[in-house]
Amino acid sequence: MHTYEPPIFELSGAGKIGAWLPETGVPETALPADLLRTDDLAGLPELSETEVVRHFTRISQRNFCIDTGMYPLGSCTMKYNPKIHEDAARMPGFAFIHPLQEDTSVQGALRLTYDLQALLAEISGFDQVCLQPAAGAQGEFAGILVFRAYHLDRGDDQRDEVLCPNSAHGTNPATAAMVGFKVVEIATDPRGNVDLADLRAKVGPRTAGLMLTNPNTLGLFDENVHEVAAIVHDAGGLMYGDGANFNAILGIVRPGDVGFDFMHYNLHKTFTTPHGGGGPGCGAVGCKTFLAPYLPGPIVVENDDQYSSFTPEKSIGRLKTFKGNFGMFVRAYTYIRMLGAAGLREISENAVLNANYLRVKLHDLYPVAYDRTCMHEVVLQGKLKGAPDIHTLDIAKRLIDFGFHPPTVYFPISVAESIMIEPTETESKRNLDAFIAAMRQIAREAVESPELLHNAPTTAPVRRLDEVGAARKPILKYDRAAINGLRGDKATTDDQLEQPTY
Repeated sequence: MHTYEPPIFELSGAGKIGAWLPETGVPETALPADLLRTDDLAGLPELSETEVVRHFTRISQRNFCIDTGMYPLGSCTMKYNPKIHEDAARMPGFAFIHPLQEDTSVQGALRLTYDLQALLAEISGFDQVCLQPAAGAQGEFAGILVFRAYHLDRGDDQRDEVLCPNSAHGTNPATAAMVGFKVVEIATDPRGNVDLADLRAKVGPRTAGLMLTNPNTLGLFDENVHEVAAIVHDAGGLMYGDGANFNAILGIVRPGDVGFDFMHYNLHKTFTTPHGGGGPGCGAVGCKTFLAPYLPGPIVVENDDQYSSFTPEKSIGRLKTFKGNFGMFVRAYTYIRMLGAAGLREISENAVLNANYLRVKLHDLYPVAYDRTCMHEVVLQGKLKGAPDIHTLDIAKRLIDFGFHPPTVYFPISVAESIMIEPTETESKRNLDAFIAAMRQIAREAVESPELLHNAPTTAPVRRLDEVGAARKPILKYDRAAINGLRGDKATTDDQLEQPTY
């Protein structure tokens, strides 16, 4: 049980001071009347420094993070971030430069950017890379804008459709729709690949391109990727590669070699720049030569050992301020240089090995959606024999009591009661075995003590939430009356505050 302390707004008391400002030594000057505040700063808490520090420290201790435990979110690659990255990103020559400095004064930063572009191009089999997009979704947006610009530049203005397999990440159809294309869904065959017959029936002169995540969201490498690319290209369309799962094939397959024309990289998923919390991120993009004139800018180039930036002649325009999130460039560059080609391949081999280890150890209790060798993640189903009232959500909540962050649940939506687990390459066999043991115990509990799962989590600071209510009626600020109203009581006791249900 956590020692109870009231919420920070209830700790407030008139006259408490948490900061002290020294005398400035500057004479006081009267301010113009129109600049003076006429009302009080009502509603701001008055607290001591001790109370503020304890409040935020207590909250941080209740957070779950990759530095405290296994985080097996499928398709999100929440793997350990080596701390050497932070040391590199904090080097004064990188951390304290300004984006408006002259190129001649930041040659080191431009050199790193140029080299990272070249490294990513080599790893993926593309000819040109731009690091500017701020996230994977923005990289997708850049790619589909480039597709549109390419077709229009050639006078091919009837192409108004983008094909998306139903195993795609949700951002794929959303991106195509944002750019103004009609989204055409492509079915999945019994082995988890793109259904070639459905693809042939739907591709045609209106096809601008196909967006394919490979390995896909089912955790499977598409066995027909060459044929898929040939069908799309023969119809005059382009192949977009969602690189969110690139960490499964590093040093093994280069997307540019198997038919893709354009791809985004998630540096936060593949190359261990920080992930989550809304940013900063980097959704760098790579493409073949014929699409390079349409890339966003700026892109760093080298001439006679001098580095500068330029924007391509037919560019779709800028997507991010300055040259992008430079701190992420430093971290990804450090990771790639530290590991080298052999190390990158080992990352993928271990990620695939770990996922298949989980698949083999759990498939007798948790049905496998597609029972074939998977890549970096495995999709199980929360359908347990002898426990018809237990669902995936119950299993996920119970995992919290064992100290594991739950995997992705109910996605992909094409799989009923899906549990998508990605152990990543950074988890040891010991950790995997502990996770397997927890999953197997949960399967036993589902039959013998289903109420344990229905009531889980029982050891977390916050019990099971009303997630539907939170989504439909969010409380966006501290409001004691609103919280009490949700709970259906007239007063809030210390015990209720310690284990809130809102």
